[in-house]
Amino acid sequence: MAQLSPALKQATPVVVDHGEGVYLYDVDGRRHLDFTAGIGVTSTGHCHPRVVRAAQEQIGKLIHGQYTTVMHKPLLELSARLSEVLPAGLDSLFFANSGSEAVEAALRLSRQATGRPNVIVFQGGFHGRTVAAASMTTSGTRFSAGFSPLMSGVHVAPFPFAYHYGWDQQTATDFALRELDYLFATQTSPAETAAFFVEPMLGEGGYVPANPEFMAGLRQRADEHGILLVVDEIQTGFGRTGRFWGHQHFDVHPDVILIAKGLASGFPLSGIAASADLMAKAWPGSQGGTYGGNAVACAAALATLDVIQDEGLVDNAAARGRQLLEGVQAIGDKTPAIGDVRGLGLLVGSEFTTPEGKPDNATAQAAQKAAAERGLLLLTCGAYMNVVRMIPPLIVTAEQIDEGLEIWADVVDSVTK
Repeated sequence: MAQLSPALKQATPVVVDHGEGVYLYDVDGRRHLDFTAGIGVTSTGHCHPRVVRAAQEQIGKLIHGQYTTVMHKPLLELSARLSEVLPAGLDSLFFANSGSEAVEAALRLSRQATGRPNVIVFQGGFHGRTVAAASMTTSGTRFSAGFSPLMSGVHVAPFPFAYHYGWDQQTATDFALRELDYLFATQTSPAETAAFFVEPMLGEGGYVPANPEFMAGLRQRADEHGILLVVDEIQTGFGRTGRFWGHQHFDVHPDVILIAKGLASGFPLSGIAASADLMAKAWPGSQGGTYGGNAVACAAALATLDVIQDEGLVDNAAARGRQLLEGVQAIGDKTPAIGDVRGLGLLVGSEFTTPEGKPDNATAQAAQKAAAERGLLLLTCGAYMNVVRMIPPLIVTAEQIDEGLEIWADVVDSVTK
């Protein structure tokens, strides 16, 4: 019998029968509080009735209309609707299926539009698993090991991860920007640098928010040298951080924005947005794909936008995010094994460390597994996989946050005694 690849490692032992809202139900009928949301994908919860209805109706009309062959209404309507939430001036869209595809499309556009070969990414960033995207990923060697040589032209600058360096935020930010300028002097001339690729908050890298001064520094250098600022909102977009886009916390305007994950509530859909002038610099034939802009996924994305707006989910993410962060911080404050708690909206991470201050993978993994046994599904992240992350769907209620915090407090107590 054919089986799944043994390289696919499951974070939990759960075999799901169905999902509803914030909960997953396994084949034995047990209910699990899902604070993974499909790694931030099921933004409106599992099987939101309006998303399900939109997808069902679309399936009966058109499942696939390849969008360089024919056009279809859901794609046109989604493009128009996204203009209501995209940053000003980013009025041209290209759709694909996955986050990695969006990253590669933005990379291709950046190089073609500027005529420059190099890009700068930031330490701890995650941009995908395909060869180019993995070459731009520094959140862990597991994403790029074993299939070298990787793509050339990628240079890595520090991200202002204050806890990692043992500094305050200002010192870490000054260091990151100073080292970026040193990179220009030693490895990639600004005249050969096409773009910065940056996450507003490191995702796989450990749930580390950027800050206004750092992002302003990138924008200033981009403007000075004709470099494109590409903001990877694949995990932080669509209300996840308590603003519609993560970069809005830092008052910075991107040249290109990358979208995926929460865009269609679980249907595979991704894209990039840029100005029409910039997008027009893409070379003929450089954008396309068989499944990009799938009709059913676009219909689900339209319904997702309706739900986010009608149910006030961005504001809910902000309020519930504060509740979650404060609760996790209170647990961390009385737990020496948790060295740092940080987050933005409904993205909250607890970093486990040893008494010597070193990454404690073993305790983080034990906590994640113990939480799953108690019915709370979580994931780990970070270079050492010692950060336990919480990513509830945007529909999560105050009562469900309290339920999760109660389980987490018991778990932390049990694994750190």
